[in-house]
Amino acid sequence: MKRVLAGAALVAMAFTGHAHAQQNPQAEAQALELLKRGIAFRTVAGPGNQTPEYAAYLKEQLVAGGFDPADIRIEKLGDTAWLAARYPGTGKTAKPIYISGHMDVVEAKPEDWTRDPFKPIVENGYIFGRGATDMKYDLSTVVATLIQLKREGYKPSRDIILLASGDEETSMKTTAAMAEQYHDAELLLNVDGGGGGLDENGKPEIFGLQGAEKTYADYELTFTNPGGHSSAPGASNAIYSLAHALAKIEAYQFPGEINDITRAGFVQGAKTADPEMARAMRAFLANQQDPKALATLRSEPGLIGQTGTTCVATMVNAGHATNALPQRATANINCRIFPGTSVEAVAATLAKVVGDPELKLKTLDSGSIASPASPLRPDLMKLVAEGIHARFPGVPIVPAMSAGASDSMWFRAKGVPSYGVSPIFMKGSDSFAHGLNERTPLSEIAPSIVYYKLLLKGLTK
Repeated sequence: MKRVLAGAALVAMAFTGHAHAQQNPQAEAQALELLKRGIAFRTVAGPGNQTPEYAAYLKEQLVAGGFDPADIRIEKLGDTAWLAARYPGTGKTAKPIYISGHMDVVEAKPEDWTRDPFKPIVENGYIFGRGATDMKYDLSTVVATLIQLKREGYKPSRDIILLASGDEETSMKTTAAMAEQYHDAELLLNVDGGGGGLDENGKPEIFGLQGAEKTYADYELTFTNPGGHSSAPGASNAIYSLAHALAKIEAYQFPGEINDITRAGFVQGAKTADPEMARAMRAFLANQQDPKALATLRSEPGLIGQTGTTCVATMVNAGHATNALPQRATANINCRIFPGTSVEAVAATLAKVVGDPELKLKTLDSGSIASPASPLRPDLMKLVAEGIHARFPGVPIVPAMSAGASDSMWFRAKGVPSYGVSPIFMKGSDSFAHGLNERTPLSEIAPSIVYYKLLLKGLTK
């Protein structure tokens, strides 16, 4: 996943005030080298997966930067691996801070790209390559930041533990394994979430801090009949039964829901939205079941998911011959479930909405897990605001809920409050994460290191 706000900035913005005074040239150079080397590792699930080699490279760099080899773990799992690196604290504060990110990337076929996706190219102020945005950029800058803190002799009051998963883009088994062992922390900073948006002129518009994500779930609906010759149709037809079921699901709207994260987002959104949308937001804040407010908000694709659970048909398969009555008809319903609602409860709702005793409904294994929204911590919000406003004074900082899923899900489910805090600002029109010719502007390296230093020091002083 990458990220609440996605895109890439074509022009560098001035980094002013407090942040401008703190340059880290050695860390910036190291971050770029880490990024270039990182892109060259083909960390894609399946044959030839180089995630274990990438993890070994990161360990090598951390050790060279002052980390004790005994404080770094690499655990293989299937064709991939996960890494945990501990920056020891003084023990003044008991619970550690976690930083999470992932080393794997989605597949990229060289024949489809203008440039080889696994050969980093620096051109016109950008770095190109698979993972340039999602998410070897942030992983490289945060590793360079940790090494810079070591270089400066910084001694945190508590342990800082970097947790890098190896299959976030696929099964998330490494994340689940890490969360089983690392689930006693003050909070987790996920550098694969959050982020800032720029308009097409490079002006900062908003910064999103991810504090919740919806649960991903797929449900298979199946109807079966004995079938027969198409010349003698009967009263029962699996395709018609499925079509009626899908029409009922299409017409159904899940109730409106809200949590602290989405409430804060709507409060902020109402300040800048057009009059009709602002009225709907305020009405929804007052009453989550207001039908007019829900209709207005759910007419906007970018907002419908913030108002509650959504379910939609995504695949259909039916029949076995053009001249035969269908023996089977199936459909996939993909749901993004609001925090606090279980996968089982949504299955029960779908079955009730369809209301057909012949329906067979199966919940498919998606590798997702329900997780609660994280509380809005004043200390973290203050630090994030300080870091972002040092660069872009006054830009709105809006808590956000993503459609899911990121590594944070597994830690939230274990009781660790988790927040997507990536500082990268980008244009929406330049978003290439998971797509062709992925790229990110190099101008984001320097401010990212300043920002991460501020957050980590502020949370471990």
